[in-house]
Amino acid sequence: MTTAPFPLTWLYVPGDRPRVVAKALVSGTDVVVIDLEDAVAPDRKDYARAATAELLAHPQPVPVHVRINALGTPWAPADVRALRSLPGLAGLRLPKVTGPQDIRHVAARTTALPLYALLESALGIEHAYAIAAADPALRGISLGEADLRADLGVRGDIGLDWSRSRIVVAARAAGLAPPPQSVHPDTRDLKGLAASCAHGRALGFLGRAAIHPRQLPIIERAYLPTEAELEQAETIIKAATTEQGAQALPDGSFIDAAVVAAARRTLSLTNRR
Repeated sequence: MTTAPFPLTWLYVPGDRPRVVAKALVSGTDVVVIDLEDAVAPDRKDYARAATAELLAHPQPVPVHVRINALGTPWAPADVRALRSLPGLAGLRLPKVTGPQDIRHVAARTTALPLYALLESALGIEHAYAIAAADPALRGISLGEADLRADLGVRGDIGLDWSRSRIVVAARAAGLAPPPQSVHPDTRDLKGLAASCAHGRALGFLGRAAIHPRQLPIIERAYLPTEAELEQAETIIKAATTEQGAQALPDGSFIDAAVVAAARRTLSLTNRR
């Protein structure tokens, strides 16, 4: 299994459909996310958990995360017990996180397993930094926009932009990677997906969750650096290796350590696989 330093695509698949999971593993996505929560009906939860545990008893060709059921539901404890030590599991995604206590609760019941928090409510957004900094096991945060939209009573897409910026800032303040965008629910609206990715990139997101393989190349294309961005990054790195401290490039733009770090991240995206 190889892990992209900055995953751009996170493909969600239902845990009770092993054939769909098998297709996802060879889809070209950076990360497969097996969903035991929203995509699985209550009477299929036990089957989905067992099928996922059977698959992840062995290493997989790409990183596989599992979105467990929300803490407080009767299924969550069983999810954690069944999955926490499997060799094929690269991370647990925790839905509906509202505070740092949720992260600490799961971290105490796993051993060095990377955790990822989904913030899906006004309370979760309010506690974004506390969640992001809750425990060393936490490796990333992201939004669950469908539930958040309902909680806030937001109709237009612009109503989510403050929350989006809030988690980008919280992630970076806690030393985490930039978060990926939430899913674009219309799998046939590829133009809309591309436009939404461009907007998300402008807000500071890096990559995006998907619910269909046809979305993957659109997301990757939107988030890979352009030739101009690569050229600029190379210029910044070259300047940083010849001089110390803050400085200005020939075009007048100012660079410092943070700008250099961003340039290195840009260049790393060219060799993700």
